[in-house]
Amino acid sequence: MVPDLLLCLSFGYAAALKPTCLSAQFRRPGDYIIGGLFPFGTDTVNLTARSEPTLVVCERLFVDGLIWALGMKFAIDQINNSTSLLPGVKLGYDMYDTCFEPVVALQPSLLFLTRNGTTGIGVLCNYTDYQPRVTAVIGPHKSDLSLVTAKLFSFFLIPQVSYGASSEKLSKTELYPSFYRTVPSDKNLVEAVVLLLNQFGWNWIAIIGSDDEYGQGAQRLFLSIAGNHSICIAFEGLIPTDLADPKAKNQLEDTIKLINKTKVNIIVLFAFSQSAQALLEHSIRMGLSKKVWIGTEAWMLSDIAASIPNIQSIGTVLGFIMKAGTVPGFQKYVADLFTSVQQDEFCQESRKFNQLMNSDMLDTHCKQCDHISLHDISSMLNRPQIQPVYIAVYSVAYALHRALGCTRQACPKASIRSWQLLHFMNTLPFKVNGQSFSFDQFHGTNTGYKLIFWSWKNGTLTYLPVGNYEESLYINKSQIQFHTADQKPTSECFRHCKPGQFRRIKGFQLCCYDCTDCPENTFWSTKDSSTCTPCLKHQWSPVRSTQCYDRNERYLFWNEPLTIALLMSMAVTISLTCLTAVLFLKNLETPLVQASGGKLNLFALFALTLLCLSCCLYIGKPSNNLCMIQQVVYALCLNGCFSTFFIKSLEITLVTEFPRCAPTFLYWVTRRRAWLLVALCLLTECLFCFCYLRLGPDYLVSDYKSLPTEVLLVCNTESWFAFALVHGYNGCLAFVCFLCTFMVQTSGKKYNIARGITFAILIYFIIWIFFVATFATLKTALRSVTQIGTILSTSLGILGTYYIPKCYIILLKPDLNTVDYF
Repeated sequence: MVPDLLLCLSFGYAAALKPTCLSAQFRRPGDYIIGGLFPFGTDTVNLTARSEPTLVVCERLFVDGLIWALGMKFAIDQINNSTSLLPGVKLGYDMYDTCFEPVVALQPSLLFLTRNGTTGIGVLCNYTDYQPRVTAVIGPHKSDLSLVTAKLFSFFLIPQVSYGASSEKLSKTELYPSFYRTVPSDKNLVEAVVLLLNQFGWNWIAIIGSDDEYGQGAQRLFLSIAGNHSICIAFEGLIPTDLADPKAKNQLEDTIKLINKTKVNIIVLFAFSQSAQALLEHSIRMGLSKKVWIGTEAWMLSDIAASIPNIQSIGTVLGFIMKAGTVPGFQKYVADLFTSVQQDEFCQESRKFNQLMNSDMLDTHCKQCDHISLHDISSMLNRPQIQPVYIAVYSVAYALHRALGCTRQACPKASIRSWQLLHFMNTLPFKVNGQSFSFDQFHGTNTGYKLIFWSWKNGTLTYLPVGNYEESLYINKSQIQFHTADQKPTSECFRHCKPGQFRRIKGFQLCCYDCTDCPENTFWSTKDSSTCTPCLKHQWSPVRSTQCYDRNERYLFWNEPLTIALLMSMAVTISLTCLTAVLFLKNLETPLVQASGGKLNLFALFALTLLCLSCCLYIGKPSNNLCMIQQVVYALCLNGCFSTFFIKSLEITLVTEFPRCAPTFLYWVTRRRAWLLVALCLLTECLFCFCYLRLGPDYLVSDYKSLPTEVLLVCNTESWFAFALVHGYNGCLAFVCFLCTFMVQTSGKKYNIARGITFAILIYFIIWIFFVATFATLKTALRSVTQIGTILSTSLGILGTYYIPKCYIILLKPDLNTVDYF
């Protein structure tokens, strides 16, 4: 076959100067006509200047479109010569130019919709029996053209099979029920590109697309997926489609400048060959530094982009192309066709076929095809881009075969409407050259992608396969030679944060950030999270933590050293109090004890002992009941002591300040009547305690804020008014005692009993000033320590200032313990 091909090539090249009739090969009559929409030309010359609906022509031949059209012709000729597929049925075809413009593609699309045998489109209520000119349509190639034509054909439910439209919008079968495609959607392509970026650790990139449905749609999909994979978009731009517009040049130059400004090393380019060519030419002309260009089949396999002068200077080119094989026999078929179109007899026959197709209605607009030789397109004939067109034709043929009820020997003569093919295209697979194909629920085929690398050797470009993608991506990295020969290029705006760190956005780029440690009581919950998750209320965590820990309960434990020290202090205080009581009991009838209050002293010392014992209420795990009892016990015990001081202070005041009234009133503050006053004081305190319990007693609070790693169980004051009511009464008693005793004058040779009360009350006030200030602000386990310290300090203060001096006289100065002295 190779010698024959070489012979045909040489013959075709020699005869290239003579015009051929290749443009007449794109129409053939048949039992069923299949329409074709192919971009034979590009660069429309009068589109922007149109003021009337005149014909739009293209200036330059687009070779890829010609080859795709030849692929459709080859498939139909092959089917017509088949003895098993549609036997006895001849397929015809009618192909037209789209010029890559929707306004151009609409004209042949409307022709396809005309009633068979006429030039008009019937306006009917029901199109079930309507027979359009074509049974199905192959093409067009671009997504924006397909979005326009698919709405027309979907209304009539004419099967339309595109060989290149990949927009995700076309996957909406409810909007485009008769649209099919033999290429994967952009969603699959974008997922492959994202996986490629992740494998190389590139997360700071620029993305550029052509200003059409393909480029814009791919950009939208990429932006929606990239954010979930920690890929940061430094710049996104669009290449104008009307490159003849004077503003297009400035827009391209601005795009290159912005890419330079962002300092990215990776550029993802979703564009067709013409747009890609314009961007790459400007990049080379403006001296853009070498980058890694990630492309797609839309421009990577095009000779237009590869033939740009000095294209090797752009850097490294990687990209995905659809995984497809070559079409057996296609090269020989094209070579034979180019030989035939130079023969007059063959050309005359072709023109007769064209006349049968009413060629005067609409020309193919491919006059440039008559001036192209096989030599001009030979290098592109083995490209896998032909297979999607080839499969598209076969999908329609198999659907027609099944709709007609054909066997392998013959097809019955039956009338088939276009919409009847849809059921068979949706449900049954078909085989082409031994390979099985079928349309998925979105009317597409996903054969996967190959990752290719532009490999340059001695100025020759080779498309080197370096990986593949189906559901996962495999890359043979050893075959990729980057422009940075020593290592792979890097393109990172940020570093990957370590566990326990979150991303703090910096600058104006939302995905450019610094790594910051998670603060206390928060933790890092997901990979590369931009925030730290707060721990639950009952949990805590250290700085830069990846999990939370349960808090331990904190209160004043019985076995901790501070508690033991306090208990020892309490024991000493109680011992001193008890020893004092024993000493007073033994010397109860002595003048000193009687002058100090007699048995009231024993009651006061008993109250102090109970006050000291109440320290145990502040140790151990607190509860609501304990919190209520603490303040009540403290207030009543202290009131028991202060009530005896109150009686003694009244007695001293009557004797010293009101000697005339003393005989009358001393009877009420001495002997048994004094106990009535003590009881009255206690009853009054009990009344205040009852009010305290009703208005708002202390209650247990779990404090999660005061301690970093523990939950503090502490008694909280609900009502400061109730608190002041309980303790304010004792304060008032103490203040009255102080007023009654601090001005009392006695001879320097005598012991001043009043001075003991004065100093005891002073110590009490001083201790309470510090206690209230500390108690109101302290929110740790030391709050209980403060209360215990206050109790012990008050008890020791009273003992030291009032009782110990009397013990000193009893024990060491017995000669002063006389009636005359007191």
